[in-house]
Amino acid sequence: MNRFTKLSNDPERRTMTMTRIVQWSITVALAGFLFGFDTAVISGADKPIQALWGLSDLQHGLLIMSMALWGTVLGAIFGNWPTDTFGRRATLLIIGVFYLVSAVGSAVVSDPVLFAIFRLIGGIGVGISSVAAPTYISEIAPPKHRGLLVAMYQFNIVFGILMAFISNYIIGSLITEGAWRWMLGIEAVPALLYTLMITRVPRSPRWLILKRNDVEEASRVLRLINPEADTDAEIATIRAAEDEERNAHAPFFSRRYRLPVLLAFLIAFFNQLSGINFIIYYAPRVLEAAELESQAALLSTAGIGLVNLVFTMIGMSLIDRFGRRTLLFIGSAGYLISLVLISRAFFIDALGGIEVPLLLGLFIAAHAISQGAVIWVFIAEVFPNHVRARGQSFGSSVHWIFAALITLVMPWVLGTFSGGPVFAFFAVMMLLQLIFVLFLMPETRNVSLEELQRHLVGDNVKLRRVHLSSARAQSVVSGKGA
Repeated sequence: MNRFTKLSNDPERRTMTMTRIVQWSITVALAGFLFGFDTAVISGADKPIQALWGLSDLQHGLLIMSMALWGTVLGAIFGNWPTDTFGRRATLLIIGVFYLVSAVGSAVVSDPVLFAIFRLIGGIGVGISSVAAPTYISEIAPPKHRGLLVAMYQFNIVFGILMAFISNYIIGSLITEGAWRWMLGIEAVPALLYTLMITRVPRSPRWLILKRNDVEEASRVLRLINPEADTDAEIATIRAAEDEERNAHAPFFSRRYRLPVLLAFLIAFFNQLSGINFIIYYAPRVLEAAELESQAALLSTAGIGLVNLVFTMIGMSLIDRFGRRTLLFIGSAGYLISLVLISRAFFIDALGGIEVPLLLGLFIAAHAISQGAVIWVFIAEVFPNHVRARGQSFGSSVHWIFAALITLVMPWVLGTFSGGPVFAFFAVMMLLQLIFVLFLMPETRNVSLEELQRHLVGDNVKLRRVHLSSARAQSVVSGKGA
């Protein structure tokens, strides 16, 4: 029995090991806090900025509301390059700098074009973080706890959204002139703290092996993650899976990866076609359209953020117990009920009361417990090590392209249509998501990344066999399979 095995038999040592992994995951997941804060904080500056600079709806949608999202698209599309080239940790450090520059710059400028540039920089940070953070956490997390640990990224996103809503409400209550500048600039504080903290996490062992061939450092990190692990065997398994992919010589968009690519596309597509970013970005406008007064609308957005946080925590607690597919099924039902009833309220003019805010709360709860908890976990799981960052980049790109398009056109849509047809459209999309969950989505919980690769990747994998693949994966976990 070697030194590491002896140490691992000590319950206190095992607790310390898990605590260390959790600390690293939380630190990396703080990129999600900045992601959420940056995404939601603009809602408080929405109407004041449009009035200040006299922008048309189209100009406002392009330069102010959607520019960060176009930066996010760029960051997501190209985020795999720094994530693979410089490493997951180095890329996360760069992200912190981007957030810091964006927060300070967008708070002090007096020109809409310069404002758009600084929002673009912050958006690039958001996009890259949606690649690097889930990739890093999935690569250090034990399979048994991978869903929970990667979901910490989503928890921090919604926590950041909540803090942005609360911050906007407090600043809007205390400051009358130029409050939007303080709303945006306050993000510099958590951005600086995150940048300093990220220097204390180790590099991903899988990245060290596959991109730097640094076996010694990878072994050290693997022993920190699991003192009782046979690091030689783990490294051999990682390399064997890598060799299989390299020998296949398959480009990313090829028959070999068609199932992970399709799964990543669909889950990201439906995430945005639920209407979630429409609600997050335009919550005050939607609530005012539902005949709530301005301050009541801002306060209600804080309540929405709180519901988001609570149900994300519930989703995190269930994701490794019930699985990704079950949570998405539950969420699809919640989406349909809430969106149909909100649409009905607008169509029959049942506005001015608490019905729409309550239904929005139900919608947010359905999202938080399902898509919110699942999306970044699922995309990080379905791709093999060799193309994980590329796959995460692809899924994030789809997510953010649709988010940007929705945010760009929504000022025009809200000026042209009532809430009835808008929410009815999102309800139809969620019906399609339910079909996706029932007939295509596999279960990935509690299975190693290398095992998932064997089930979901290859020239012989057929879409009609996806549930068989899921069942086989579960049989491996229960000891009934190979």
